[in-house]
Amino acid sequence: MSASRLVIIGGSDAGISAALRARELDPAVDVTVIVADAYPNFSICGLPYFLAGDVPDWRSLAHRGVEELRATGMELLLEHTARSIQLEAKTVAVADAAGGMTELAYDRLIVATGATPVLPPIEGLHLPGVHVLHTMQDAFSIQGMLEECGAESVLVVGAGYIGLEMVEAFASRELTVTVVEQLEEILPTVDPELGGLLRREIANHGVDVVTGARVESIQQKDRALVVRGTSGLERTVDLVLVVVGVKPDTELASGAGAKLGTKGAIEVDRRMRTSLPDVFAAGDCAETYHQILRSPTYLPLGTTAHKQGRIAGENAVGGARVFEGSLGTQVVKVFDLAAARTGFRDAEAEAAGFDPLTVGCRAFDHKAYYPNAHELDIRITGDRMTGRLLGVQILGHRDGEVAKRIDIPAVALSAKATVERLNMFDLSYTPPFGSPWDAIQVAAQEWTRKRDEALVGA
Repeated sequence: MSASRLVIIGGSDAGISAALRARELDPAVDVTVIVADAYPNFSICGLPYFLAGDVPDWRSLAHRGVEELRATGMELLLEHTARSIQLEAKTVAVADAAGGMTELAYDRLIVATGATPVLPPIEGLHLPGVHVLHTMQDAFSIQGMLEECGAESVLVVGAGYIGLEMVEAFASRELTVTVVEQLEEILPTVDPELGGLLRREIANHGVDVVTGARVESIQQKDRALVVRGTSGLERTVDLVLVVVGVKPDTELASGAGAKLGTKGAIEVDRRMRTSLPDVFAAGDCAETYHQILRSPTYLPLGTTAHKQGRIAGENAVGGARVFEGSLGTQVVKVFDLAAARTGFRDAEAEAAGFDPLTVGCRAFDHKAYYPNAHELDIRITGDRMTGRLLGVQILGHRDGEVAKRIDIPAVALSAKATVERLNMFDLSYTPPFGSPWDAIQVAAQEWTRKRDEALVGA
């Protein structure tokens, strides 16, 4: 049954993708998107580059402008907040910026409420000068501290993707930067061997890197902030940024009775249907299907949100599209290096029931005799007995095509290929860009040699 009235709660990646796909397939459908702020379809992933000054105009972060979106036929309710869902009446209670309430009727509903920042138990989180970074308004607040208040020093809590991007952004503005990570190495989504190389890179750019310490309190002293924590941590700075991760925003859906699943995300099937009748969910508020696990997991990524939103929008107007799943493919640029991963690391593969072997290798991104060749550190994880590829990590120079090279094993993982199968991929070659055996293939051959040696030794 196609929906004649489709209501979407949330105007970021998943919500707008859903609206566009629904209108594309059924131009007659009445699509209304409820947006809590005035910034629909903005690239949250681009905020660090706006704050660094790489993107001078924040308006450039919009994938599409408001008028362009409205020209597709969707209705945008900007600065409106969905308060509750009434399943029997099939309505959503919506508050406008002035506090006025209205009831919005739907035939099908898509919940795309995204995620909210995790706030660790730190005393003083709500002091002036302490910030998170998740919305356009967050970015404007930080920009104000930098430009109007003249902040000269900053401490970043959390050394994940956003944390490291913001470390670079602040350093590029010539602030004194400290980054604190409670785990033993930065960027804990890759192996410590690669995290250590990243640590050296950011330290070489003058950043004070503190690992194995947990921030416990922030106190105001005159116009400065004193940050204290375990392992003798104490720093006095002008600004504190807390970016330790996100959690799914499920209050609205769970309040209507939706089942929650992995890490408290909204439980969905592979057609993005929730446990509630005629209600779909997509994006950072929802689970995602993992292609290797073949079961639900939680991976709050923009790429996943776009795909899930498109599928939810299609199915809400009568489609039957199945979401093929995620692998957690990610990449981050940190100064002159880039780090990427896809699939499982060793411990993750073991927890999933595989018998993993992880082998590291160094190979040039293109022929070493051609100028500006850079070595890539590649770690391949595969199953010892079956040879199945389970995951890949890459770290290398930002000009070394790390981002596109990780896509090779990502495609191989989707095809359930073996590590050996990587060698048969027909990849392009010319000396300025690669080698007859691509760096990924060189690493695959090293994995096979190590696996064969181990089997003989056994």
